[in-house]
Amino acid sequence: MTIENTLLKEAKNRLIFALDVPGRKEAESCVKQLWKSVGCFKVGLELFIKEGPDVLKAVRDNSSADIFLDLKLHDIPATVQKALDSASAHEVRFITVHSCEGQAMLETAGEMHSRGLNVLAITVLTSLSEKELPALGFREGLTLHQLALDRAALAKEAGCAGVVCSGNEVAGIKAQCGPDFKVVVPGIRPDWSEVGKDDQSRITTPGQAIERGADLIVVGRPIRNAKDPKQAADRILQEIAQSLQPA
Repeated sequence: MTIENTLLKEAKNRLIFALDVPGRKEAESCVKQLWKSVGCFKVGLELFIKEGPDVLKAVRDNSSADIFLDLKLHDIPATVQKALDSASAHEVRFITVHSCEGQAMLETAGEMHSRGLNVLAITVLTSLSEKELPALGFREGLTLHQLALDRAALAKEAGCAGVVCSGNEVAGIKAQCGPDFKVVVPGIRPDWSEVGKDDQSRITTPGQAIERGADLIVVGRPIRNAKDPKQAADRILQEIAQSLQPA
């Protein structure tokens, strides 16, 4: 295997495609088209609420990719624990919980590792801008960067496998929490992508996210809205692979 092919294989394992589509039929179409270029498919609230666990089976039946169940669980510890128990039965590799309810809820993640389920804590949503923090009750002078770092430290102490954050916080979280603590970055916008009206306020390119230390990146609209989604995914793989090349 050539160096180039090795890098492309690693790049594929770092790319998560967001299945933000209306239903199972559209999800299956995306999986069949993209699974050779994508290492993991993310199933979010819209699709999971409509189709339930059946859509997870559809991903497994049509690809060898991992599944990222992005439900952003946020409840009392006992309820979150039961939800994680249920998720572990569906061969899911990643699942998300919110980090803003403190350590007790996050600690429910600890025993999931032995079942192959990686619990990722959401630090700060990439749609949130810094000017919104005071209205949400945060202390004056607190930055999004510091808030993300504080929540990442809490998640690591509680036993989470990693966090989800914007590309702006990756380097700081890696420096603080260590190389084995997974960092997943959404809000990815390649320079060449055209996604129209966007609700993301803190974005980075695939190359920037990887160079800053991201373990995985989540890409949705730049692939889904492209004229040729497979070509767009392969173009992102090339950008990731280029960023992985030794200096």
